[in-house]
Amino acid sequence: MNNLVYYLLLLGAIIGVVFLIKKVAGCLVKTAIFIVLLIIVICVYIMLAQ
Repeated sequence: MNNLVYYLLLLGAIIGVVFLIKKVAGCLVKTAIFIVLLIIVICVYIMLAQ
């Protein structure tokens, strides 16, 4: 059940960031934020997999 909560929070964070990117940022900034977000998602997945 804990994993489900983490995944839901992660999904909410992704949706929120994507919404903010669409409203505020330019193309280059979008790419940089997406890469940072992707790294964060990968790190969280690795932490939960252990």
